[in-house]
Amino acid sequence: MEIQQAAIVQPIIIKRRRVVKADGHHGGAWKVAYADFVTAMMAFFLLMWLLNATTEEQRKGLADYFSPTIPISRISGGGSDGLNGSSIMTEETYAKNGTGASERHPSSASFEGKKETDAAKEAAISKEAAISKELETLKQSLTEEGSRLSEHMLIKMSPEGIVLEITDSEDAPLFPVGQSVPSTLLSDMLDLVANSFATFENNIKIVGHTDSLSYRDGATYDNWNLSADRANAARKLLLESHLDPDRILEVSGKADTDPLVEDSPSAAQNRRISITILTR
Repeated sequence: MEIQQAAIVQPIIIKRRRVVKADGHHGGAWKVAYADFVTAMMAFFLLMWLLNATTEEQRKGLADYFSPTIPISRISGGGSDGLNGSSIMTEETYAKNGTGASERHPSSASFEGKKETDAAKEAAISKEAAISKELETLKQSLTEEGSRLSEHMLIKMSPEGIVLEITDSEDAPLFPVGQSVPSTLLSDMLDLVANSFATFENNIKIVGHTDSLSYRDGATYDNWNLSADRANAARKLLLESHLDPDRILEVSGKADTDPLVEDSPSAAQNRRISITILTR
């Protein structure tokens, strides 16, 4: 009986299976990034191709498509044109609101006005050149004659017109030191200048300048008074040489605020009379 029970009992076998797990996927984020990269590269190559295959006018047209340069009002003007506003292509609205097609299709009035403006500018430039040539001729004639007057004359341009600088010197002063009584040298120079001014009709202004040397402290008379008095003395000399008084628009003094030789404020050249022939 025991032998039969031993034969019936079966051994229990346990099998352990080894399962190898692979790493899980990381999702599809890399696919989106890759797609964006490819799209950007394609756009870049398209841009390079367009730059090489198009003209300047075509590229300007593309730029205007993305960033329009034609001003369009956001508020209706109550007009009868598109979107109840004024047309930007009508000449009638040009003078009213500053828009219109005069750039491409100019009206006869604007075209004639532009021609008159251009002609006036050309005439002014030609006249200015003639005045400058006249003054240069005067200076050249004095140089050829060996006159010392030419050493005191300087011609330059300014925003207002042509400036004739009559400068002082140590050995031949235009005025005595600290005084406004003109010397014979200045009288002779202004007489020649007045004769040259008779060849044109431009108005002039006269400005007196001094050096940086000042009067004693507490003096009631200073460089401002001196420069103004010297400018007025020059005006009187020009009038004595038969210059039309109506042509003189300004007589003023600037003391030492506008030196001709900036590096040396006390230089003799800073003591001068500036006569500006107004051309602008």
